[in-house]
This record gives sequence, C-alpha cells and structure tokens, in this order.
Amino acid sequence: MKRFHNTFHQNTFYVGILCGLMLVFLSIGSTTAAGTLTEVCPEGGIQQRGGEYTPGGIILTAFDKASMWVYNIDANSRYPLPDTRPCGMNCRLSPDAKWITYVDSISEAYSKMRLNGTERTPLIDYAADIEWWSNDTLLVWTPGKDAYLQAETGGDREYLNVESVAAVQPGGLWGVKVQHDGDNFVRAMVNLAAGDSIDLTAVSMGVDQPYYDAEAWSPNGQWLAYVTPVNAGGDTGIASSEIFGMQPGTTFMPTKWTDLTTTYGPVRINGRTSGDLSWSPDGTHIAFWVMTLSGANPETDAGEAKVHILDVTTGDVKRYCGFTTTEHTPNPPRLIWSPDSTHIAFGGNVPGDDKGYLLLAVDIETGVFTQLSEGLFPTLNGPDPIAWGLAP
Repeated sequence: MKRFHNTFHQNTFYVGILCGLMLVFLSIGSTTAAGTLTEVCPEGGIQQRGGEYTPGGIILTAFDKASMWVYNIDANSRYPLPDTRPCGMNCRLSPDAKWITYVDSISEAYSKMRLNGTERTPLIDYAADIEWWSNDTLLVWTPGKDAYLQAETGGDREYLNVESVAAVQPGGLWGVKVQHDGDNFVRAMVNLAAGDSIDLTAVSMGVDQPYYDAEAWSPNGQWLAYVTPVNAGGDTGIASSEIFGMQPGTTFMPTKWTDLTTTYGPVRINGRTSGDLSWSPDGTHIAFWVMTLSGANPETDAGEAKVHILDVTTGDVKRYCGFTTTEHTPNPPRLIWSPDSTHIAFGGNVPGDDKGYLLLAVDIETGVFTQLSEGLFPTLNGPDPIAWGLAP
C-alpha cells in the first residue's frame, strides 16, 4: 500500500498549507478562458451507417429489460450478455477502455469483464458501487456510505473520510462535499487526506442548486469541471448556467470556461443528475446539452436540447444542430465518448418514425450524426448506452 501512503503524505502537506492560511470556505474570484461559439451543421440530417464505421469498437447498451447487450460496431451486430442486468452509470469503463465493471446477476458481486462479455473476473463481493481510481486501484463505496481504496487484486484497504462527499478525484484525494449553509446547500472542494479535519481545507464552489450542479473530474484527475448558477442579467430573476474548472492542489482559482449566457441568454446545462458532464478520454473536451430558458423554472421552461462540446484548452464551444430533443427532464440523453475521443454516442428518439430510441453517434469534427442501431430499451436510467470501449 505504499502508493496510498505516498499520496496521503503529499495531500497532508497541502492540508498543512491550507490550514495555516485558514481557508475555511474561502470565497475566491475566477479567471475567464471562454472562447468563441460556432455552429456545426452539415447537410443531410441523420445518416444511415455504411459497411464500416470508424472508429469501431464495442458499445454496451440495452435492447431489452433482461440484460446488458453488446453492439459490435465493426461487425454491425448485437447480442445479449448472460448473467448481467441493465445498468447505468454504476458500470464503469476502465481507464484503458478494455474492461467494464458490472454486478453479476447470480452472485450479486461486483466483477469485471471484457466488453464482449469474456474474461469475467470477480472484484468485490459486497459493495454499493465501485469506480476506477487508477489503472489498478478501485474506489469502493459500501452500502453504509463509507469508501476505501483497494488494489484491484485485493489486499489492504485505505479508508477515506467521505461523509457528505461525492466526486472523488481519480488518482488523488480531493473530493466535492455538499452540506447545509443556512437555507441552502453549498459545494466545496475538500482534501480527504485531512481525515476528520477536512472542513478546515474547504474551498467554496458556491451554492448547490438542482439543474445547475453538473460536475465531473477529468480522466487524469487534474481538473474538476462543474456547472454553477450565474446571474442572467436584468431583473428577470432567471438563473443561467456556466461551466467552470478548478485545479486542486494549486491555486484553487476557478476558471470560467464558457460564456453561453452572452450568446443565448439564460440556459440550463444538462439535467438533475449531478455527475453527468462528459469528459473525452484524452481530457481535452467536455460534451454536454444546452437548453435555453424562457422562464425561471428549469424543469418547465427549458427549450430544445442541443449537443455542445467545449475545448478546455482554447475555451471554444461547438454547437451541433443535427439532432435536438425535448426529452431532457429530469435528464437529457447520456453522452459517451469513443475511446479515441473523436465521436460521441447516445440514445435519441426521432419524432415521427417507428424505430423507437436510436443508438446515434456524432463525429465531433464533421458534425455528422449517424444511426448505428435502433430499438434501445428505456431501462431505469433511460435509453442510454453504458460505455464505448475497445474490442478484445
């Protein structure tokens, strides 16, 4: 467990600095890195796939309520996976995109397998959820809402103080804590290595408000991207949304990555599920849905949702107009990336056809939407694909 102890000592060093400076829910300013917004609108509408679709690979999804299914892009074929059940965000793709975690429907234990269903390997007998903390280490959440780090092959456990904490940093020991502050809930970045003293390390991220609180860590854990409500201007009382980035362990100065309100007026980003900003595997882009707001209620006053992609290096945003949806409350379709960070897939319903929910993919360079398959089944989490990974 040397790796965990080294990380602990590094983060304890940060704790000492922060405690010394008394950064107790520090209210800080922000820098702005917002760039330009452009529209990507090729002609021709949604395309039918041909004999080959690059970049290939395997998409896991559900075509019925009984099990997970494999959609093999290269073979353009699909089949169910026995001894599995449909799952949503609690089936985790490994950092190398070669494995997926799942709950075995017979043993009820967490296991991993290749995306075609082979090489099934038990991981944890008893857990509420597990995440990939690194290539070979798991972050295990217990039914009692505790959490610990453990090597994938087993061994000692490193328990973390995760009371009221979510969104733990991949490869690190920072997390996002949500707690009461008067009549509101607020979010703060905290250092889990501080143990019972994590509140002394808290750096404010502002109010935690439903429909304005999407967040996600970059794959390498360097950045936390998060949505926060901002003033839409005027006396309308309508809140808007923007995406900010924060880098723990450095300056903690939030960077404002989008300026959507200037272009659209008040907007809503994504939905009620807080962990649904979608980072590309290479950590350069974030995909999300944007809806303009005609009033102060983000549930009833949101217009059509369109896919947007932020380049976190330049601050530029692209809007894709080949598909829109009004099925966005409480949540719009989940966006998943191809392993090479060139395409996004999701489940979408096109009004007026008889195909049900389609498995769609968009090339982020050309903006072309392609129908890969049809008949996605709306499980508890909706008609959402689970993961896009590599074939063995």
